[in-house]
Amino acid sequence: MSNTLSRSEREGKTPFNELPFYKQINWVHAVLLLGEPFISLYAILYVPLTRPTLIWAIIWYYATGIGITGGYHRLFAHRAYKAPFITRLYYALTGAGAVEGSILWWSKDHRVHHRYTDTMKDPYSAQRGLWWSHLGWMIFKKDRDLIGNAEVDDLEADPIIMWQHKNFLWIAIFMSLVFPTLVASLWGDAFGGYFYAGVIRMMFVHHATFCVNSLAHWLGESTFDDKHTPRDHIITALVTMGEGYHNFHHQFPQDYRNAIKFWQYDPTKWFITILSFFGLAYDLKVFPENEVRKGVINMKQKKLDDEKKTINWGTPLDELPLYSMEEFLNEVKVNSKQWIIVDDVIHDVTDFFDEHPGGRKYLKLGVGRDATEMFHGKVYDHSNAANNLLSQMRVGRLETPNKHHHD
Repeated sequence: MSNTLSRSEREGKTPFNELPFYKQINWVHAVLLLGEPFISLYAILYVPLTRPTLIWAIIWYYATGIGITGGYHRLFAHRAYKAPFITRLYYALTGAGAVEGSILWWSKDHRVHHRYTDTMKDPYSAQRGLWWSHLGWMIFKKDRDLIGNAEVDDLEADPIIMWQHKNFLWIAIFMSLVFPTLVASLWGDAFGGYFYAGVIRMMFVHHATFCVNSLAHWLGESTFDDKHTPRDHIITALVTMGEGYHNFHHQFPQDYRNAIKFWQYDPTKWFITILSFFGLAYDLKVFPENEVRKGVINMKQKKLDDEKKTINWGTPLDELPLYSMEEFLNEVKVNSKQWIIVDDVIHDVTDFFDEHPGGRKYLKLGVGRDATEMFHGKVYDHSNAANNLLSQMRVGRLETPNKHHHD
């Protein structure tokens, strides 16, 4: 009986969809995410931006952004490579500076997303719309009866992850606002550091990450598979620190790369590669090139098959009526059919005499005969276009195939 009850019912709680609207909102997230633009506007209007602070804001943007993409995402959520204590600690700190939740919280949600992509169990399913997958899923609380689950035993066994999870609020406040303010105060611009390297930088990191959930499931190509919504696009890569080759990522989630071509923009991959040179990242996982190419070829074949469906290739051979040689000859002699045989297929050339490039005479030679050898070189070695045109004239097949000898 308990298996038929929802999680809320088992725990004696009110189902999410029965809660008042205001209780469905995650007010901490809502105030943070919706308040950022207003604070940023105030800063742009009233707080001067100095060159050192601008440079620092960009540096801290990339540091905290890669804390999410290289740390939270590729290392912790997908285990695409391994890292020693110092690297994991670095990611725990810089990732917290992005203020997107703890490693444990973020990675669990992301594993659920991959497990249940594009379903109602996906916490930021693209099927619920662009707004929902970008921001709505953060503004509203999770429906615990709806969202799926994922194993995180490996994460819970990591002391750095659990330390960060238990102390996340204070670590996040320090790394997102206090630390960038202190650094900027070194050149006498604490206010600039707070607003530009703190609040505005944090807003840009938030929406860069959210674009992976929204834009990367909407804009671009299905390079490796089109079963789900993830797409590959350079624009998404540019705004997400290389996470824009998302179709590849969903097909090969444990590959430490998102971009597999040397010219594709993926600063997260470059950062991880540099770390590996110094032993700060190791066991970098790369899917076999053969398997990657299979996906590309499968999609090219699928697109080609779809395009072929728009072309008239003539009546399919298995749908043609069967004729014996005697029946074929009877149709020609008794019913005056202008039929010829090529490759055991009967063709009606009645309307082609005046169009035949070689003239009526040569075409007439084939009527009532097996013209296979004539067609394939004895009289003229016809082109692929001629073969395609001939397919439009099919009317039947020989019941007993003839033996032909042609290249």
